[in-house]
Formats: sequence, C-alpha cells, structure tokens
Amino acid sequence: MFLFLGLFGNKLSHRMAGILGTCGMGVTLALAYTVAFTYFFSGNPEFVSATGDRLQSVIFNIDWLHFYDKLTIGIGFLLDPISALLLVVITTISFMVHLYSNGYMRDHHGVWETGFQRFYAFLSLFSFSMLGLVVATNIFQMYIFWELVGASSYLLIGFYYTKPSAVSASKKAFIVTRFADLGFLIGILILSFYTGTFDFGELNSAAMGAVADHSYTAPIFSSMQGTIFMGGSVMTWALVLIFMGGMGKSAMMPLHIWLPDAMEGPTPVSALIHAATMVVAGVYLVARLFPLYLLEVTSLEIVTWVGAITALYAAMVACTQVDIKRVLAFSTISQIAFMMVSLGVARPEIHEGLGYMASMFHLFTHAMFKALLFLCAGALIHAIGSNDYTAMHGLRKYMPVTHITFLIGCLAIAGIIPFAGFFSKDEILAATLGNSTLVYVWMSGVAGLTAFYMFRLYYLIFWWKEHKIPQGHHAPHDQPWTMTVPLVILAAISCVAGMVPFGEFVTWNGEPYHIHLDWTVAGISLAVAVAAILLARVMYRKENPLPQKMKSAFPRLWTWCFHRFYWDELYYFITHKIIFNGICRPIAWFDRHIIDGTMDMLANITQKSSYAIRGLQSGNLQMYVWIYLIGVLLLGAVTAIVVIAL
Repeated sequence: MFLFLGLFGNKLSHRMAGILGTCGMGVTLALAYTVAFTYFFSGNPEFVSATGDRLQSVIFNIDWLHFYDKLTIGIGFLLDPISALLLVVITTISFMVHLYSNGYMRDHHGVWETGFQRFYAFLSLFSFSMLGLVVATNIFQMYIFWELVGASSYLLIGFYYTKPSAVSASKKAFIVTRFADLGFLIGILILSFYTGTFDFGELNSAAMGAVADHSYTAPIFSSMQGTIFMGGSVMTWALVLIFMGGMGKSAMMPLHIWLPDAMEGPTPVSALIHAATMVVAGVYLVARLFPLYLLEVTSLEIVTWVGAITALYAAMVACTQVDIKRVLAFSTISQIAFMMVSLGVARPEIHEGLGYMASMFHLFTHAMFKALLFLCAGALIHAIGSNDYTAMHGLRKYMPVTHITFLIGCLAIAGIIPFAGFFSKDEILAATLGNSTLVYVWMSGVAGLTAFYMFRLYYLIFWWKEHKIPQGHHAPHDQPWTMTVPLVILAAISCVAGMVPFGEFVTWNGEPYHIHLDWTVAGISLAVAVAAILLARVMYRKENPLPQKMKSAFPRLWTWCFHRFYWDELYYFITHKIIFNGICRPIAWFDRHIIDGTMDMLANITQKSSYAIRGLQSGNLQMYVWIYLIGVLLLGAVTAIVVIAL
C-alpha cells in the first residue's frame, strides 16, 4: 500500500486515498488476527507442546546474506507468543489510526490537508516496518526494520515540512535514535562475532537451556562470558549496547529528549508512535532477547534502574506541562519505563518470571488506552484549534463522547479497577515487590503521580471553569463518526482488556502462568491511585488558588519540572557550545587554513611556475636553438670545472 499510494496517490482523490489506505490496513488486521487466533487457539502441535507450552515456530526463513558456513543472515517470519501479541496490537491501533485520520486530516469546512495521500503512504510504511520488526527471525533482520521504523518516524513527525518546528523535531528524533542505534549495531556485531549466529532461535534456546539447568552458561556463550573488558564480561557489554538501541527507540533517559518534540507531527501519528509502534520497539527488543539477559543479571539491573529513574522523571515533568500532547508524551515515557522495570526485575525463581508476563501485559493494555487518550486529544485539538489546555476548560457539556472516552482512558492508566491498567500495573508492582522493596516503593510512588497528572489534565480540560466560546466561533462538538468510532472501540477494549487471562498466553518460557491477584499489593496501589485522584479533584475540579499556592510553595522544583530538568538546554550546551564551537570550529579552521591552505599554496606555486616557464615551449625555433646552445655551454663549463677539481 505504501508503494501504491506513494507512486499513484496524487492521481487519486483524497477520499479514495483514505479509503484505500484504511481498507489495506483492514485486510492486514484480519490477517494478523487470523494468525494470532490460529497460534493461540488452534491447538496445532507446531505451536503448542503436549504439556501446553507455547512453542516458537519459524513459518519460513530464507538465506539472504552468506558470509561463511557458520554465519548467514536470513529473512523470515517468526511466530511465538510476543510476536503474535504484537501483531494484534500493531494492526489494531494502526487500523484505528487509519480510520480516525479520514476525519482528522480535514478541517471543519471539509478541506483536506495538503499531502493527505502522502500521509497515508507514510502510515502504511510505518505499520509495515513495525510488523517486519516483530516477526524477524534474526537480530540483523530486526535491525533492518528497526532502521526503517526510524526513517518512517522521521517522515511522519516532519509531515508538516513547511513548519520549522516540525522539521526540527523530525531531525531531532532521527539523530538521537541514530546515536542509540550505533550502540545497538555494535552490540549485534559483538554478539554475532562470539556466537557465530544472528538467529533468535539458536540464541534463545541455548540461553533457556542454561537457565533451566541453573548453570547460567552455555557453550555458545562461554567465550563471551569468560572474556572480561573493563570489569564486565563481553556478553554484559553486548547486551547493554543492544539495550542502548532500545533506550533510544523507547525514549529512556538520557535518550528521551526526542519524544516530547515528536508531538509536532499530526496527532494520529502521535497515537501510532506512542501506542503501537516506535516506542514499544525497545521493550520488545529486551523481551525478545530476555533469556540472554537472564544469563547476565548485571544487564537486567541496568535495565531496571534506567527504567525506574526515567519513570519518575517523566511523571514529575508531566505534572507541570500545559500542552495536552506533551503531558501524554511524558506519560508514555513513564509507562514504557514501567515495562522496562518489569522486565528488569523478572527472574525465573520469582513467581515464575512474573515480570516478563507483566511487562507484555502492560504493553498490551497501555497500547489501547494510550491510543485512546491521544485520539481523544486529537478530537479536542480538532474542535478547539489549540494544544494548550488553557484554551479548553468545561468541555464536558459540548463533547460528551470525547469526555466519557477520555475519562475511561484516565481511569485505565491510573490503575482503577476494573479498567485494563489496574490488572497489568498490579502485576508489575507484584513483580517489583518480589525482587526489591525499594523498587516497589519507587514505582508505587510513580503510579500515584500518574493518577495525579492524568486527572489534573482531565479536570482542567473538562471542568475547571465554563468554556468561553470566542466571538464568531462555533461551539465545540464531538467529531464525525470516523473519529468517534475508534474512540468508542478503544474505550470498550480499555474496559475489558485487563480481564484477559494473559498469563495463559504470554510468558518468558512458553509455560502458562495462572495470574493470582495479590490483594495486598492491589489494595495499596488502588488506595494510592484514589488518593492521587482525590487530590487532583480538590486542586483542579473548580477554579481555585491551590495550584498557584502549590507552585509558590515549591518554585524551584516546579520550574525544573516545567523546563524538563533542562535536558534540552544541556544537550544544546554540549552540542553547540562544546562540540560545535569548542571542537568542530578549531577542526574546521585547521581544515580550511592548514590543510586547504597547504594544498592551495602548492597549487599557486605550480601555477606561477608554469606561467614563468611557459615561454620555454613557445614554438619559436630560434628560441629553442638559443636555449640549446646555452645549455650546451653550461654543461661544458660544469664538466670543465669538475675535471679541473679532480
């Protein structure tokens, strides 16, 4: 569909391009659901063992690049619990975004956005890239689609290419993730050099065997684990470098700065990036190689604390933002960090690797309610014409469908029973408690902040005070069915998705895990969430001086949070003041004046010399005779002097 719309889209009407793009994604959705249903429910012995374990199955795999007998790169289709899960998540959210964009990408007068056909072509490319990433049979195939995801995000974030801020945001996202992907590539090369393979099946089966017999070593990894570099094994370094790629894609600190600025793209793009494609790629990467990470616990500790610090940072910043999309962006960073923490604390001996299942469970539920929240934000922005919540207020009377669906999304992300986020968040907290009390308390606090800033946003948009309609403007209202239907569907899924017996389908080793709700953990997290919601209600339901008093009580903290702890300024200082001015300028001066100057000097000397001696080849016969005679006389004189001297 990307190729068709990219090549022939301009020859189609806007409506036809939207219909074709949406129908194409609908066919992909049907195929993905068929594949996932067949894998999880068919009982096929190719997919399920006699003991009920979910098996990893390579549907097809062909050799693409052949280096030598033990090292080849293939392209294929790998089906296992997490790839089947991601097929469902990606196609569901992408289809909703395609349908929603038919209404969002035109104004109230029915005028379509310029480049509408190009927009649908890029959406198709983005979805294709992520689908190719999750079904990759080897890590190099994953890397190819990983880079294609980055290119797709660049195109979509910079869709409004006449807008300088959008161009800047797309370049920022592309450059930051390229630095991360360099680490990813180095990690891949180290891993393949020592193991002699890129294949996920070979790598994971060897690692799972080592974990199962508690040896935590396997012949394929012995040289990596036995080689020490700077205090850590080569395997630890390889896994940390691979995780660096995940940090970039999933916007973990300190590679998080691109994601808030990515809001410059159209809002449906934000929903797709944040819910189902780019930012979950990092979580998927760690999950895909999870058995390897179990062999090097140090790497999992790094994953845990990077996630924990990022989650707290993003939640604090979200509490002060005024742009509705930026609040949701920092919310995404925080929630993805929850998934990373859950993977980091997962151990086979702790509730049978509960953290792994909980992370994938939260990936599934978060995709639904985060897409819902972003699409609701798009409906609000479409109605008001601004991202700033100060231009909204009191919209519950004007946009009842958007109000109810946004409230459902807030309840789900806050972890209120019986909405989806309650169940997946509870499993993550239970996993952290089994690993570290400190991490459990830390993440419980972050969960409380999540409930607070989301309901702060909810009350400021839909309550606070009466909405004032600017003179000459129509009253805001709910959007057309193409935008409303996805909201209703995603809201319904957010209500019931948590009740799916997820542990029966997705676990780290394929063995079913029967979820047991820990009511002690659930009760505490529910109490924290309710308390945070009540605080947000007191502060923001009606206009009052409490928010200003809170800001005045902690002015420095509020300022730091509002300015994102000055990470952008720090990067600007490092890149422009130190790298560009302190390093690049002297190098450029040396290049221009010394290297280029030397070459220019040689060229000038050669040119002047050639002008000086060009008369020697004037074509004048008499001149040649005189030169010949003078040369002979000089040669004779030199010869005579030499003879006399001897």
